Amino acid sequence: MIYFKKQSQDMTKHIYQAGIIGNCSYIAHVRKDTNITWLCWPKFDSSFVFGALLDEQKGGEFSIKPEGEFQSRQYYLENTNILCTEITNPYGSYRITDFAPRFSNNNRIFRPLNLFRKVEVLSGAPRIKVVCRPVLDYANITLKPNLGSNHLNYSYGDVTMRLTTNGSINYVAEEHYFVLDSTKYFILSYGAPFEAELESTFERFLQATVLYWRNWVKGSSILSFYQNRVIRSALALKLHQFEDTGAFIAASTTSLPEYPGEGRNWDYRYCWLRDTHYVINALNNIGHFDELEKYFSYIASISYTEIDRYQPLYSITGEKDLTEKILDLDGYLGNKPVRIGNQAFEHIQNDIYGQVLISLLPLYVDKRFVVDERNDSSHWIDFILKKIEKTVDEKDAGIWEFRNMPNVHCYTNLFQWAGAKAALKMAREVKDRKLITRALKLIKTTRSHIEACYDPIRKVYTHAIGSPHLDASTLQLIIMNYLDPHSQRARDHLRGLEKDLRGKNGLFYRYIHTDDFGKPSSTFLICAFWYVEALAMVGRNRDAIATFEQLMQYSNDLGLFSEDVDENDGSQWGNFPQAYSHVGLMNAAYRIAKKLDKPIYY
Repeated sequence: MIYFKKQSQDMTKHIYQAGIIGNCSYIAHVRKDTNITWLCWPKFDSSFVFGALLDEQKGGEFSIKPEGEFQSRQYYLENTNILCTEITNPYGSYRITDFAPRFSNNNRIFRPLNLFRKVEVLSGAPRIKVVCRPVLDYANITLKPNLGSNHLNYSYGDVTMRLTTNGSINYVAEEHYFVLDSTKYFILSYGAPFEAELESTFERFLQATVLYWRNWVKGSSILSFYQNRVIRSALALKLHQFEDTGAFIAASTTSLPEYPGEGRNWDYRYCWLRDTHYVINALNNIGHFDELEKYFSYIASISYTEIDRYQPLYSITGEKDLTEKILDLDGYLGNKPVRIGNQAFEHIQNDIYGQVLISLLPLYVDKRFVVDERNDSSHWIDFILKKIEKTVDEKDAGIWEFRNMPNVHCYTNLFQWAGAKAALKMAREVKDRKLITRALKLIKTTRSHIEACYDPIRKVYTHAIGSPHLDASTLQLIIMNYLDPHSQRARDHLRGLEKDLRGKNGLFYRYIHTDDFGKPSSTFLICAFWYVEALAMVGRNRDAIATFEQLMQYSNDLGLFSEDVDENDGSQWGNFPQAYSHVGLMNAAYRIAKKLDKPIYY
C-alpha cells in the first residue's frame, strides 16, 4: 500500500506509482491516488485531456478521492489490462475498477474512446469527491461542465466529451463530497456520446473485456521462465500498438526526464523504425501474428511510399513533420522543458534501412503472408540496397540520436550488414542474380566497416570508426550473430563492455562518454536486457538468469518498467511505461528459456 497525505509521497526512491489502461485506441495513466494523470484523445499523439503528469495545476483532473488521509493499493485483474485501485481510510474502503472497453463485436474489435470507472464500497461508509476537469490544447483551454439529465457535457468547438453516471451530476459538477452507499458508474466518452443503459451495459462491457484479454493471453506462446512478468510485459506492449494503422509507439508520454535536471525530456509518442526489429522479435516469440501483420502493414506503407531518405521516426499515421515545440508547463516534478514533437525526425540514422529489410523479410519468405508486394520484390530490394550503398560510409546520429556528434557508427553498419543478408535471402527467393551479387558485395563492405571499429589491444569493438568509446548497442554484434557467440572474440567483447558499462545489480549504461547534454547519469533498461541476452548466447546461463532476476526489482508494484534507472537508488526515470524496456524483458526471457534444458517455474 501507499500512504497519501495531501498527495505527498516518499521521494527517497522515485517510482512511477501508476498503472495504465487502454484498448489500442488510447492509453490512460491511473495514479495510486485515483487521478487520471495522463490521457491523450483522440490519438496517442494528440493533446492530453488530462495531463497532471506534466502540470498539477493546469493539467486537469479526473479523480475519485476520499475525505482525509488514505492508503491505496493497485493491482490488475489477472491476465488483463483492467486496473483496480483500492482506497482505505478511517471511514471505510472502496474499489475503483478502471478499463478501456475492448472486445469482438460484429466480427470487428470494439475499442471506443470511452473511459470506464466503477466505484464500489468494500467496507464502511466512505465519503468521496469526484472531480472531472478535462482540458484541451495542452492545458490552454479549460472546459466547464454543462448539466444534462444524467450526464455532464464538456464542449469546445467541434470537441465534445460527456461524463455519464448514475451518481449525482450536481455533486460532480460542484465537486462536493458525498457518502458512497452504492456502486457508482462513470463513463467518460470522447466524440460519440455513450447513450446505452448504464449499469447493465457497463457490466457487460467489463466482462467482455476481461474475456478478451484472458483469451489473448491464452493465445500467446509464452514459455515458463518468469511467465508472469512476460505476460504483463506482453499486455503492456499490446497497448502501445495504435490498431488503426498498426504502428507501435515507444511510450504514451512525453517529457518525463531521463534524469532530473539534465534536460533530456523527449516526446516518445511516435513510431521509431529503429525499434522495429526488436518489437517484431518480441511479437514473433509469443506467437502473435495479427499484431505482426498490422505492424508489417504500417512499415510497408512507409517503405513503399518514401522516395527520399527514411526518417528515424514517424507519427502513428505516417506523418513526417514532427517539429519540436516547447510548452509552457511546469514539467514532471518541475523538470523542464516540456516538449511535443521530436527533432530526431530530422536526423540521419542509417541503420533504419537495414532495419526495414530485416523487418519485412517475412513478407517475402514466410508463406503465411499473402501480399501483393512480392510481385515487385526485385524493384523494392534494389531500392533499399541503393539506400544502404549510398549511406554505408556516411556519418550519422546513431541509435542514441546524438544531435551534434556524427560518426560512422558500428551499430549502423551492423544493421546494414544484417539488412544486406536479409536482401540476399529475398534475392535468392525471387532468383535475381544481380541482386544476389550486390547483396554479397554489400555484406563484405559492411563487415570491413564493422571490423574497423575493433580495438585489438582492448579486444573490444568501439562505438564508431576512430572512436575510443564503448557503447552498449554493440552487444548486438553478439545477439545478431555477427560474432559467433561461442568464439573468444565474442566473450572478450562482452567482458570489455561489462568492465566499462555495467552498473550495479545488472544495470547497464548506454555509454559513459559526454554527449550533447553532458555525461549520462542513469542506466538504460533495454541495454541491461540486451546484456542478459548476450550472456545467455555466450553460454553464461547462470549469469544471465541472475542478472535477469536482479532487473525484476526495477519495475513498479504493477510490473511496469520505465526507460531509465538510477543505479544508486533504483529510481525510475524516463518516459513510462517504456515499450522498449518491456520488449527487452520479453526477448531476454525468451532467450533464457530456450537455453534452459527444462522448464523452471517462478
